[in-house]
Amino acid sequence: MAIQMLIKGLMMDPVTNMPILVLRDEAGERTLPIWIGMFEAHAVALQLENSGASRPMTHDLLKHLLEALGARVTEIHITDVRDGTFYAMIYLLANGECLALDARPSDALALALRTRAPVFVAEHVLADAKPLDTPTSQDTERLQHWLESLDPEEMGKYKM
Repeated sequence: MAIQMLIKGLMMDPVTNMPILVLRDEAGERTLPIWIGMFEAHAVALQLENSGASRPMTHDLLKHLLEALGARVTEIHITDVRDGTFYAMIYLLANGECLALDARPSDALALALRTRAPVFVAEHVLADAKPLDTPTSQDTERLQHWLESLDPEEMGKYKM
């Protein structure tokens, strides 16, 4: 069974300094964090912030290509997680035929944002995925130390 999820936003993992794409079910009871790369996070962030690039990004191009061919994204499914790697499928309707394409979750979700396609996560993925835990006191201490060491001139220098 698949659970419909919403793309809630991006956050940075203070330990690994990697972006985390956060999905949450409609009731707000279950959360799925997916660690993604910086470039993928940038593509998602642009769409979440409703700001466009001066030229079409790959996901924008893909959306325009699908539209030009008369196809549309019907839904995105996060189908599996193995050894910390998530797997996804993009479902398209093209010429009256349903097509399923294997994709990286970050790309599938960036496309879902652009096409307003619903996102579903397999129940076993939610059960197996690493939760967004409340930080331990050691994590909080480490984050506090990192925040104190930041140079004020560097603040705002890095954007997604």
